Amino acid sequence: MTSRTATVARNTLETQIEVSINLDGSGQFKAETGVPFLDHMMEQIARHGLFDLSIKANGDLQIDAHHTVEDIGITLGQALKKALGDKIGVVRYGHAYVPLDEALSRVVLDLSGRPGLEFDVLFTRDKIGEFDVDLFFEFFQGLTNHAGITLHVDSIKGRNAHHIAETIFKAFGRALRMAVSLDQRALKQLPSTKGAL
Repeated sequence: MTSRTATVARNTLETQIEVSINLDGSGQFKAETGVPFLDHMMEQIARHGLFDLSIKANGDLQIDAHHTVEDIGITLGQALKKALGDKIGVVRYGHAYVPLDEALSRVVLDLSGRPGLEFDVLFTRDKIGEFDVDLFFEFFQGLTNHAGITLHVDSIKGRNAHHIAETIFKAFGRALRMAVSLDQRALKQLPSTKGAL
C-alpha cells in the first residue's frame, strides 16, 4: 500500500500555513497556530480520526483570527485531498454521532470530489473564551472546498457552546476516519459508478 501522507504549505500576505497529515496514523498531534481553542478542536480530529496531524500557522492575529482559521481549513483540505490520492479502495462515506453531556452532534460526509457544506449549528453564545464561533463555519467551508468533499454538520442538541463545538469536531474526525478507511473487498475499485471521484 502506498503511503497516504501529505504536507502542504500555503503562503499569503495574511497567513503562512503548513499542514502535514498521515491518514493511517495513530492520532499523534502537534500544533503551533496561535489560536488555542482551534488547536484543541484540531486535536479532536486527530485523536478521533487516528490521523497524525501537524499544523504550523503564522497569521495576522493582531487583526483577528479569521484569516488564520479559514486558511488552516483550506490547507487541511488541500492536504487531505493530496493524501487521498486516487481514492481507490476507500469506503468513501462516513458518519458519526457524538455526545458530550447534554450536547449531541451528527456529521455525515462523502469523499465525492464535489465540495458542498451544510452547516446547521446554532451556538448558545458568540464566543468560546476569545474564539469567535462564526469561524467554525469558515473553517469547514475552506476545508470542504479544497478537499472536494460533501459535508453535513448538524448540532442536534446542546446548551454549552464548548460541548457543541467539541461534539462537532469529534464527530468529524470519526466520520472522516470511516470514509478514508480502506475496504479490503474493494482495494482495486473506485466506489463510484461514474468511474471518477
